Amino acid sequence: MRHPSTVLFPGEKPFPILPAVDHYAGSEKLLKKAIQIQAELGPIFDITCDCEDGARAGAEREHAEMAVSLVMGAENRFGRVAVRIHDVTSEHWRSDLDIVIPQAGERLPFVTLPKPRRAEDVRVQIAYLREVEKKAGLKRALPVHVLIETLGALHDVWEIAGLPGVESIDFGLMDFVSDHHGAIPGAAMKSPGQFEHPLIVRAKCEIATAALARGVVPTHNVTTELKDIDFIRNDARRARNEFGFLRMWSIHPNQIVPIVEAMRPDFSEVEQAAAILVAAQDKDWGPISHEGLLHDRASYRYYWELLARAHATGMDLPETARQRFFA
Repeated sequence: MRHPSTVLFPGEKPFPILPAVDHYAGSEKLLKKAIQIQAELGPIFDITCDCEDGARAGAEREHAEMAVSLVMGAENRFGRVAVRIHDVTSEHWRSDLDIVIPQAGERLPFVTLPKPRRAEDVRVQIAYLREVEKKAGLKRALPVHVLIETLGALHDVWEIAGLPGVESIDFGLMDFVSDHHGAIPGAAMKSPGQFEHPLIVRAKCEIATAALARGVVPTHNVTTELKDIDFIRNDARRARNEFGFLRMWSIHPNQIVPIVEAMRPDFSEVEQAAAILVAAQDKDWGPISHEGLLHDRASYRYYWELLARAHATGMDLPETARQRFFA
């Protein structure tokens, strides 16, 4: 029987299915703790080693080498530990790639590029990444995640999201507010302001729309709340349901599970998706009737991506669907 991923998107780039959380840490201690949690929960969240803000001034090389050791370490069971390099204005971004890619490129799920001022900055960094990959003999081009943190990047976000290799467009809220030179109050860096200030709302809508239109994942900024689980979950739920973000950053272990829970599809819809896709596969992906409604490949694509997202968040799937599509 043919798998939905090979049947439903002929001639199209499949939409990326990524874990619902990208967890950021800078220090070796916190990164090791995150890797331990990932080993316990499974690959329902990514980990990104922050070689930009996480690196001490003057210790950039040592920090990048530490990231290599963690990416290549035996504790990295799932190959979902990535790196964020320095921004294009820094003298260190090329050396980040020169250190990390030859030694750890084979196990990196993606590379994150911060603070571009325009689309050309992203092009420059991707071009150098491809050069380093080629010299290192990598057999694949690494996916790239791009942080929108400046007004110039927001202006070019549709162009950035369409660049070859881009897999996720991430929103960097705090730097974005700072880039407005005081025109946006500090209260917009946290809830409820981050969901209500018109300039922030406009930015989030533009980022999510551009990402989805270009077939890449929109990733929401962090929540500053570290302890109140309901508050964290509500921030993630608003990001998902009101703005269409499919993934979100975390910066503290307490944030991981409530964000994953908020990003999960509704279980009743997951059950419906499983039933429809199993029946469709039995008909070799021709039209079917399910509960009195007609379904064909147009609806199959929707339900397949929903089911794949449910699987990526660790939801329990109906056994038949699990065995057929994810065994």
